[in-house]
Amino acid sequence: MYVSASEATKGLETLRYPVVLKADGLCGGKGVLVANSFIDAADFADRVLAKKEFGDGGGRLLIEEALQGKELSFIVISDGQDFLPLVPTRDHKRALDGDLGPNTGGMGAYSCDGIIPPSGETEIRERIVQPTLTALARESCAYRGFLYFGLMLTSSGPKVLEFNCRLGDPETQAIVARMDFDLAEVLSVVADGKLKTQRLKWRPGASVCVVMASGGYPGSYVTGQEIQGLEKAAAIPATAVFHAGTKRDGSLYYTSSGRVLGVTAVGETLDAARRRAYDAVRCIRFTDCHYRSDIALAACLVANVGED
Repeated sequence: MYVSASEATKGLETLRYPVVLKADGLCGGKGVLVANSFIDAADFADRVLAKKEFGDGGGRLLIEEALQGKELSFIVISDGQDFLPLVPTRDHKRALDGDLGPNTGGMGAYSCDGIIPPSGETEIRERIVQPTLTALARESCAYRGFLYFGLMLTSSGPKVLEFNCRLGDPETQAIVARMDFDLAEVLSVVADGKLKTQRLKWRPGASVCVVMASGGYPGSYVTGQEIQGLEKAAAIPATAVFHAGTKRDGSLYYTSSGRVLGVTAVGETLDAARRRAYDAVRCIRFTDCHYRSDIALAACLVANVGED
């Protein structure tokens, strides 16, 4: 943990790369860098600690081991005694296709049957989730609500990258699209401490969420751009358009933030959900609109479902 750029730079000179650098505060999901070289790492340390690029969120800098594997978002809901997992999801943090560019709050996510094998979910529940909730209870914190486990699935098993005491974005859009139960009813049961009586039913198949962002995000960007085509996109079956950074003026909508919309679709297969989501994305227009064209693409190819 470092609080000055000069001390961080000295420490970075002694490390083997890659390493992960994290601003130890709230940075909207953007205060992280996987550095492949000392030059990249030292530059990020300067941006965080000297230039204060992330404001109060960058008061301290963490340097961590870079884990190799696939990331997974594993979110559970707990009433303080029992817990139930939501369907696992995988999001895409980098701004550009091919997992290139800077980290963002998330440019898209997907969920599908078989994203992890049953044995993998059992291991996560038994080795990570339950011990975490047990430790919280031991500290007189009977956790009640959503708990987010950001994981890396490595060759030696799942490893924890981060915890969040909330749902994830854009993972939530992919999760909600597959819900086949009354969320308000489940939340009421959680509040009453009776989650043990519930079973969460999920729609089979898959869901895909594509984030449409303002050009320049996660850096500087312009807001106030008129958004067109929302009604046409929402008319596509099994599709929903979630508003993230929009402002309504009468019957018109305008961009108001970096991540603007989460265009989400479901399908019997991941490929079908992906195609439907991008059909909806292509209906929507605003000046300098930016989105990744490869959300869930790699998973589709692995599943041998094909791409045109």
